Amino acid sequence: MKSKNKIFLGTIILLSLINGYYFIVPYFKSSEKNMENETAELSVSSNKIVNAYTINEEKSNILYAGKIIEVTGFVKEITFLNNRNTIILNSNTQTFGVICDVNPNQKGKIKQLKENQKIRVKGICEGFLKDVILLNCSIDLTPNE
Repeated sequence: MKSKNKIFLGTIILLSLINGYYFIVPYFKSSEKNMENETAELSVSSNKIVNAYTINEEKSNILYAGKIIEVTGFVKEITFLNNRNTIILNSNTQTFGVICDVNPNQKGKIKQLKENQKIRVKGICEGFLKDVILLNCSIDLTPNE
């Protein structure tokens, strides 16, 4: 009888540890990578990436989606809705652009931005929903020409 209790108690402890690892530990890990320290896999202009997505979204998803990319372009709009800092970059079409969801640690740089200013952002490409979407972006205020 005592050996059954030990096995039962050991099983409960083991299941508790596994449960803690998979369900509790992720809450303590930061889900937002600092893109400033990451290396971009691709560099592209806002015009080029928007054109690529409007011509062939499936092929562009294979090329860009899920990857860290640098996009250079001109600021069209800056918004601060719902505790989200967002920059929209112009493209050569009026309809589409690049939406950059900016990492919260970039607030100082966002305050320095002006409309029509040329910048480079680095973020994770999530694909195309009327605009190209970049998440967790870092900002470079002085892009190379």
